[in-house]
Amino acid sequence: MDLLSAAILLAIIMDPLGNIPVFHSLLGRYPRPRRIRIIGRELLVAYLVLLAFLAAGNAVLHYLGLKQPALGVAGGVVLFIIALRMVFPDQEAAERRELDEEPFIVPLAVPMIAGPSALAAVLLLVSREPDRFWTWFAALTAAWCVSAAILLASGLLMEKLGPRALRALVRLTGMLLIMMAVQMLMDGVAVYVEEMLGAG
Repeated sequence: MDLLSAAILLAIIMDPLGNIPVFHSLLGRYPRPRRIRIIGRELLVAYLVLLAFLAAGNAVLHYLGLKQPALGVAGGVVLFIIALRMVFPDQEAAERRELDEEPFIVPLAVPMIAGPSALAAVLLLVSREPDRFWTWFAALTAAWCVSAAILLASGLLMEKLGPRALRALVRLTGMLLIMMAVQMLMDGVAVYVEEMLGAG
C-alpha cells in the first residue's frame, strides 16, 4: 500500500461526511466561532490519539502478544461492521439528543474521529511495514487534514448539500469501505495461511 492509498483508506475510515450530522446536532446550538473552536480542539485530540497508536503500535502488539494476521482479520471485521452501519444507519443513533454540556474528547474526538476502526487501521499499517513509519505518518496527517477541512466547513456543507445528499455520500463511502474491509480480511487470512503452510 502506497501513501496515497493509505491516506484515502484512513480518510474514509475517519468518515468526516458521516460525522457531520452528529457534529451538527451536538454543536449546532453554539455560535459559529465557538463551534469552530470546539471542532478544532476535538480534531487535535483525535490526531494525537492516532499518532500515539502509530508510534507505539508495534510495542502494543508485542506487549499483548498479537500477530499481524490476527490484527488484519480483526481490523477487517471491525471495518466491515462500521461500513454496514454507514450503509444501513441506525435511526436512533442518527437522532441523538443534544448534550447539556460542551462535548470534550468524548464522543467527538473519540470515538467519532479516532474510532476503533481508525485505530485498528493505523496499527495494521505500522505492524505490516514498520520501516515505512514516515509514509504512514504522512498518510495519517493527510487523511486528518481532509477530515479537518470537511468538519470545520460542516456548517456550510449542511446548508449547501442538505441532509439527503449527505446521507447519499455517507452510503457511497460505506460501500467503498465494505470492499476495503473485505480485502483487509482476505489479506489477513492469506497471511495466516502462508504462515501455517510455512510452519508445516
